[in-house]
Amino acid sequence: MSQFQSHHASHDREIESLAEFDQVVSAPGGLAHHRVQAVDLTGRTDALLAADATGAVFLGCPMEPRAAAGVRATGALVFPPIPGLPFDPYRGRLYSPDELYARLDEGYETTPDALAYDWFQQTRTDGDVFASMLRAVHDDAVSDALDELVAGLRVVGVMGGHAMARGTEEYAGAARLGRELARAGLTVATGGGPGAMEAANLGAYAAPFRDGMLDEALMLLAKVPSFTRSIADWARSAFEVRGRWPGGGASIGIPTWFYGHEPPNAFAAHIAKYFANATREDGLLARSSAGVVFLPGAAGTLQEIFDNATPNYYESRGEPTPMVLVDREHWTRTLPAWPLLQSLAKGRPMESRIALVDRIDEAPDALKRLGG
Repeated sequence: MSQFQSHHASHDREIESLAEFDQVVSAPGGLAHHRVQAVDLTGRTDALLAADATGAVFLGCPMEPRAAAGVRATGALVFPPIPGLPFDPYRGRLYSPDELYARLDEGYETTPDALAYDWFQQTRTDGDVFASMLRAVHDDAVSDALDELVAGLRVVGVMGGHAMARGTEEYAGAARLGRELARAGLTVATGGGPGAMEAANLGAYAAPFRDGMLDEALMLLAKVPSFTRSIADWARSAFEVRGRWPGGGASIGIPTWFYGHEPPNAFAAHIAKYFANATREDGLLARSSAGVVFLPGAAGTLQEIFDNATPNYYESRGEPTPMVLVDREHWTRTLPAWPLLQSLAKGRPMESRIALVDRIDEAPDALKRLGG
């Protein structure tokens, strides 16, 4: 049987932890046609040599040479770990803030997030097919992990610019929006960076706590209004909030190394960070099954509005999903996206799924009214 025949290529045949490996290898059929992602198997040589690995694929799994030779002999494909990389292209799970900001006490430049960005800068223009392949494999693995996470969830996207500063009423409003959406049972997803994105993830984090917690957190964060002077100080203040109120609500951040000036925020429990911004943008909007709220932003947010409008116009993802634009002045005069969106939607099913509101606190009701 081919490695690529589809009836074996489902998520329930993926092994992403040592516990899963131990369970599968001892069951009837063993490892046949499974995919093992980034699991350290150096202590499982005997089990590997005894297993049926017909059609199995090992992606970045450390193992002893004789174990690798043994599973290859039974028909497995083995893609060994790539030494010297600051990231794992075969990873089976999304990132966490603690993982991306490891060693932050030594300076942001020492963190895995910064090292991955440096590697990206060094390889993005050199034309090396191997580097571009590694980026593509990594991003596909992240998408696979993201799909597993959002299965069955009602995800609402919150889009907005990175320039929104902590300590402003706009930032506080975006945080209250994230909290209200999370308390309504929705999973908040953002672009994962600073500004409006951080505020919405912070609000979702605050959802399980008493209302006063968010007010106190906003005051603490306001001491470091922006990431532009020091990413390390900006990130540390977020970890201080998390340390004072551990166990906050979960949300999703989907940032990119393409914009190196936008570090990931620490309030998204699950971070799907990509090298390719186009893959990131499409992935974020496509997974916002309960609709998208667009806060004031610039070119990036404007692009996201019409990236979302296009599949709603053609119904290429099925029934159109709600789109709520916040701040009438911004979207009709500063950047007049709303009149164009109205014209695009006129006479089509998506016409009943778009709304423009003046204030952030009107967005949840608008989303509910549109069917989000």
